[in-house]
Amino acid sequence: MIIEDIEKAVSKLPPDQLARFRAWFEEFDAARFDQKIERDAKAGRLDRLADVAVADFRKGRARQL
Repeated sequence: MIIEDIEKAVSKLPPDQLARFRAWFEEFDAARFDQKIERDAKAGRLDRLADVAVADFRKGRARQL
């Protein structure tokens, strides 16, 4: 199935089915994102960002959220 076919199918969904699809896709997308972050963290790709964040915190350049 190509992207255009998926777009057509989604555009024809009735509102209740579109809501179900949207909920499913949000979960699917979030899981994929989490997997990528986990792979990047294990590979050390986030180390530099973490180092900068820790350094900023130690220099008082952080605020409580």
